[in-house]
Amino acid sequence: MSSPDIAEMLDKSKELDRLRKEQEEVLLEINKMHKKLQSTPEAVEKPGDNSLSKLKMLYTQAKELSESEMSISNQLLGQLDAIIPAGGAGQQRRRIEGNEQKKKRMKGDSDIPRLSPSMRNQQEFFASLKGEQVAARVAQEDGEKDEWVIVKVTHYDKETKEFEVLDEEPGEDEEGGAQRKYKLPWSHIIPFPKISDLATTQEFPPGKQVLAVYPGTTALYKATVVQARKRKTDDYTLEFDDDEEDGSLPQRLVPFNQVVALPDGHRQ
Repeated sequence: MSSPDIAEMLDKSKELDRLRKEQEEVLLEINKMHKKLQSTPEAVEKPGDNSLSKLKMLYTQAKELSESEMSISNQLLGQLDAIIPAGGAGQQRRRIEGNEQKKKRMKGDSDIPRLSPSMRNQQEFFASLKGEQVAARVAQEDGEKDEWVIVKVTHYDKETKEFEVLDEEPGEDEEGGAQRKYKLPWSHIIPFPKISDLATTQEFPPGKQVLAVYPGTTALYKATVVQARKRKTDDYTLEFDDDEEDGSLPQRLVPFNQVVALPDGHRQ
């Protein structure tokens, strides 16, 4: 076997390792969603709740990763079959058996069903966010607090599955007040409700904790709904955490399309 063939096989092996690690991350997110739905099953009945949509998206991602792993495994097996002499029938049988075991392992370890919508629909949804303003978590994973800000989506990379976003507010700590750019996974992005899609906009009742844009800024903070909207186009009346003035929390009006569900594990 030539050196280029060996190099190609090593590259495929590295890709398999990357896919396995990414699958483990997705499975952790799926387990978190399962626990959330088990503890508060009534949440999915509320209008606009996106828990099931997020879970379906995770299942779709896991499905794609599994299929990519199987495809690369078959390519490696094909290369090995081509260089190992004799025993072709036995090798073909082992390849099929190996694939069946892989399917059983994926279903047994992760309990991931084969669900739709297709990955194409997911990719189209992500790509449709180009040019839109969204909420984005830009702080580091190991940071003490989560920093959520308004950014503009400039590109979605289908290969890396990352969003390229622009913080249009000049950074105070940036040289020359330059706008900051980030590359973020979809789990760090929350689309804002659209005025044109009021029918599916999530409703937040009084007492519900949310993530909302603080008036006069481009930053989002944890807040509690004080007064629900009477009409779908009305503002929310919110009390922001750590916004105390004269010993009490002032009530602030925030447009409904600048209020989103509070992410799990939010740190502020």
